[in-house]
Amino acid sequence: MARAQGARAQMALAFETTYGTPPASGYTKMPFASTTLGAEQPLQTSELLGYGRDPQAPIKDAVTADGDVVIPIDAEAFGFWLKAAFGAPTTIGADAPYTHEFRSGSWALPSFSVETGMPEVPRFAMYSGCMVDSLNWQMARSGLLTSTASIVAQGEAIATTTAAGTPANIALKRFGHFNGSITRNGANIGNVVSTDLTYANNLDRIETIRSDGKIDGADPSIAALTGNVVVRFADQTLVTQAINGEACELEFSYTLPTGESLTVTAHAVYLPRPRIEISGPQGVQATFDWQAASDAVVGRMCTVTLTNDREVY
Repeated sequence: MARAQGARAQMALAFETTYGTPPASGYTKMPFASTTLGAEQPLQTSELLGYGRDPQAPIKDAVTADGDVVIPIDAEAFGFWLKAAFGAPTTIGADAPYTHEFRSGSWALPSFSVETGMPEVPRFAMYSGCMVDSLNWQMARSGLLTSTASIVAQGEAIATTTAAGTPANIALKRFGHFNGSITRNGANIGNVVSTDLTYANNLDRIETIRSDGKIDGADPSIAALTGNVVVRFADQTLVTQAINGEACELEFSYTLPTGESLTVTAHAVYLPRPRIEISGPQGVQATFDWQAASDAVVGRMCTVTLTNDREVY
């Protein structure tokens, strides 16, 4: 009997026309590093008395299907996750390269189906009614650049054969930390040690009474774009902004030598006043836990621009 190995695992994704109904075709093979996406159904311990010290049989509870997928931030596949988090982009360009602009604030987010397969068992798990609750990643000086997508799904269906057919392949072109840069109001920020970004849709699960124990859907509520910036304390620019309660524009970007790029622009970022600690003889660092808000001029909180050779998402 074959034993499952993560190295042979596969993942395919396709956007749904009807929430909770997996498409019959149109799947794309997704690169991923790990996943906790799955369904669980806990047991409720019997509370009945009068049957002796040994308990009665437990009762099944509702089904919960969710989890995280760790994905590489690349020039093409990452656009599928951006579409799931922000909605369909506005695409510019008659020929490659194409510029895809994803905007925050959409009330209608697309649902999608994800199939994870372990062909040696075989076990193919189809997760339908999936929606992205949040996207998170960190910018640093070195290491592998990955993002974590937190997913809320409606349910799980297990089969011994794939329902995704033959997924379309993607030419993987990964961004790296070396390709990254951060600007504030158009000027480079110096002395940045690391930064975290989290975009959250704050999905509201519609947990109604159903015979199958699944949810009816997941509605997006107030979105949030938050993070932190760790800097070597060298000047008072960020502290002064925090004290004055002013907003700035932060731009986080990656650019490959071949022309592909990814830019996240937070149009109105507010900084808290940080505690400046001197912990020893080494350099002094300050951490700013920033929050983004809707910008009155642009009319939204953030814009994500992805430039690649893919025509449509």
